[in-house]
Amino acid sequence: MCAIAGILDLPAGGTIHRMLRTMTKRGPDATAYLEEECCTLLHARLVVVDNAGGAQPMSVTAEGETFTIVYNGELYNTEDLRGELQKLGHSFRSHSDTEVLLHAYAQFRDGCLPKLNGIFAFAVWEHKAKRLFLARDRMGVKPLFYKLHQGGLLFGSEIKTILAYPTVTAQLDPQGAAEILLLGPGRTPGCGIFRDVMELEPGCCGYYEAGRLSLCRWWKLLDREHRETFEETAEQVRWLVKDAIQRQMVSDVPIGTFLSGGLDSSIITAVISGRMREQGGQLPTFSVDYTDNDKFFTPTKFQPNSDGYYIRLMQEKLGTEHHWCVLTPQELLGHLEEATHARDLPGMADVDFSLLAFCKRIRQRVTVALSGECADEIFGGYPWFRDPEIRDRDGFPWAQNTLQRCETVSPALGGCFDGEDYIRSRYETTCRESDILPGTSPLERRMKEMANLNQRWFMQTLLDRKDRMSMYSGLEVRVPFCDHRIAEYLYGVPWEFKDYQGKEKGLLRHAMEGILPPEVLWRKKSPYPKTWHPQYLQMVAERVTQLLNQDVPLWQLVSRDAARKLLEGEQSWPWYGQLMGKAQTLAYLLQIQEWLTRYQVELMW
Repeated sequence: MCAIAGILDLPAGGTIHRMLRTMTKRGPDATAYLEEECCTLLHARLVVVDNAGGAQPMSVTAEGETFTIVYNGELYNTEDLRGELQKLGHSFRSHSDTEVLLHAYAQFRDGCLPKLNGIFAFAVWEHKAKRLFLARDRMGVKPLFYKLHQGGLLFGSEIKTILAYPTVTAQLDPQGAAEILLLGPGRTPGCGIFRDVMELEPGCCGYYEAGRLSLCRWWKLLDREHRETFEETAEQVRWLVKDAIQRQMVSDVPIGTFLSGGLDSSIITAVISGRMREQGGQLPTFSVDYTDNDKFFTPTKFQPNSDGYYIRLMQEKLGTEHHWCVLTPQELLGHLEEATHARDLPGMADVDFSLLAFCKRIRQRVTVALSGECADEIFGGYPWFRDPEIRDRDGFPWAQNTLQRCETVSPALGGCFDGEDYIRSRYETTCRESDILPGTSPLERRMKEMANLNQRWFMQTLLDRKDRMSMYSGLEVRVPFCDHRIAEYLYGVPWEFKDYQGKEKGLLRHAMEGILPPEVLWRKKSPYPKTWHPQYLQMVAERVTQLLNQDVPLWQLVSRDAARKLLEGEQSWPWYGQLMGKAQTLAYLLQIQEWLTRYQVELMW
């Protein structure tokens, strides 16, 4: 994995190294750049495959044109694609996926994209044509931001790299503020929060030429008629999931897995550990926990039991080399500043902080880890998929708190937008964009909308979190359930199949019988673990209380009265998803303050 960036039709000069310095967390092993008259491409590398042969920027000449690529990602069908290209006359100097991707673009141009199985964001400069191509993977696992600026183009894997350009100012207008307060830590697809900073959406690509950027969508979820029986569907799911996991084991560096004791990470761990045992190896596995969590854990609707027992059960059954990362409340809050910088935006509070600390520990032992993200969005695992009251209610199901969010907006900002309309319009737009076959029943139609809402919004927040926290630690994390073949197939599967036996992800559970112990296979879903220690809530509450008596930028966005109300009471619904309760919402306010201060954000209202 890597960081990429580019400067088009703008002066580069000393800016190159300034931008490269922002990229070294993602790419700690090497930095390099290509500078031409109107195009500069930058790259920072984390070596995972082919240390000697995968250096970038990488160039190839074919049919009178020279192509240079900078690429962040991993292809999981490299050898299949290499074979196809060799038959067309291409030859290769390395076994890196970068070289295969570059040759695929030289051969097929943007037609190479449907041939790729992987996670990626890349740019290719066509030297003779003076044209730049940009593309992002189907599911949005790898990031790519851009800004049209003073007649040119800036792009980068992270926003901080764009902000490093000397004439770019970190500005926040009312729309960006609305994103943070009304939708955050989610955000509208394509929105970079900072004024005029955009994100290339998942499944999109485009060309920049002669000062113009033209973008298009090259992939989206499409509905299809599902003709397979339930057992045929389960068999196909089993094959798809196992194939995705096994493809993503390719690495020239040590590999491990996240192990939470839940269904998704346990499936990945079981498949990989079995393959490694056959090869005479032992799989390193990693779990996160918090000081005294067993003492303070309180069962809830969202988290009925803790994970420790199930983690130990899986570790003993599979014989993995297991490692625990146990965090104190002080360590957790101590990562607030770094986590905010890693994401470049306010994030999921201590859900981010803990993952950053966790990834740092994992990186001490392995360079690549596989994680179970995205199964819930694709297989319908979240509670809101199966709660008819929430499911049938308008609005984002993971944030049924529109009134509370609108009350959070400061008086100075409140007249700049209609909060309820802002949220509703984005929700309704995504629902309308859902591809649904004519004649679909009302229930199936709603479940298709739910799938699209979750993949376009909630899943992107989790993928942002996983990418930024892991890459900030120099750790590559792969997400097998994000394989586009799984997403495409499951989108067309009837809800009654997915909801087999009335269990969340019932189809996936049935498909994986025999791979996991029944206790884990049929365990009720439990979200990413969070701390239940009362000291953590006390610490974040004290910090917010201190801010109440200070004239700080936070209060230009957030109502002091709303903050006081939160300090004194409880939330009727989590701020976002299942995990952002009172402590996490207070920590989110602290992240906003840290972000405004660290990035010296200029408020544009």
